[in-house]
Amino acid sequence: MATIMDGKALAAEIDKTTTVRIQRLADQGIIPGLVVILVGDDPASKIYVRNKERRAKKMKINSIVRNLPDTISEADLIKIIQTYNENPTIHAILVQLPLPAHINEFNVTNAIAPEKDADGFHPTNIGKLVINHTEKTPIACTPQGIMSIFNAYHIDLDGKKAVVVGRSTIVGKPMAALLVNANATVTVAHSHTHNLSQLTREADILVVAVGIAKYIKEADVKSGAVVIDVGMDRDVNGKLVGDVDFAEVERKASYITPVPKGVGPMTITTLISQTVALAEWSSEKNG
Repeated sequence: MATIMDGKALAAEIDKTTTVRIQRLADQGIIPGLVVILVGDDPASKIYVRNKERRAKKMKINSIVRNLPDTISEADLIKIIQTYNENPTIHAILVQLPLPAHINEFNVTNAIAPEKDADGFHPTNIGKLVINHTEKTPIACTPQGIMSIFNAYHIDLDGKKAVVVGRSTIVGKPMAALLVNANATVTVAHSHTHNLSQLTREADILVVAVGIAKYIKEADVKSGAVVIDVGMDRDVNGKLVGDVDFAEVERKASYITPVPKGVGPMTITTLISQTVALAEWSSEKNG
């Protein structure tokens, strides 16, 4: 049976360290400021934003949620982002995705100042990640949280064969870059990949982010693999499950993340930690 990688417990440990950093900033008269912009009424997005706000308030950072109608124009949304770019009390800006169809996601992401990019999605920050020049650079929170899990469980990535199933800018692409930077040999698979199961069965490290409940079965996994499940899905009974069939794969993997209490808590913890880092970097630059 696999060792279950407890993201909730690890997140709590990281939060303790982050709390110390927040107090250190408070002693300098600095309160980290995070603004989350939510456009429209997407139910899943509202839940994510609410969870982020709760954690931010618990950690005593200045958290602002800006709810905007789904009828807002792209130009007006970008103007709002610019006001936060220019606000010295706001250190981190996050625009919750997805956006309404009439708004260009790239233009909005590009409008956020790179040094205030809480999600690490700005082209400048993605570029720095790809060339492995990441000092004082924000990185996508879910992949960065996964790297923290690897570190906490002493998972050696050097020379390992890693397969990332999913190629989103939110998870798949930055995850692949982080694994490459850690000297893993990485394959990115997606909906157009032929013989997917053949690829996943060769993976020492398997990261799954496809958004399909229980997509990866025992037969798709190499014996002794480390399996990271990024999915947050509902099964036919409405139960929260991941992209990996946990009951099956747990028998074959050496390590596995559960859903819930796996990657999810680490994403929010990493967002808060990164917000604090952006405040720290800003104070160094302006101090």
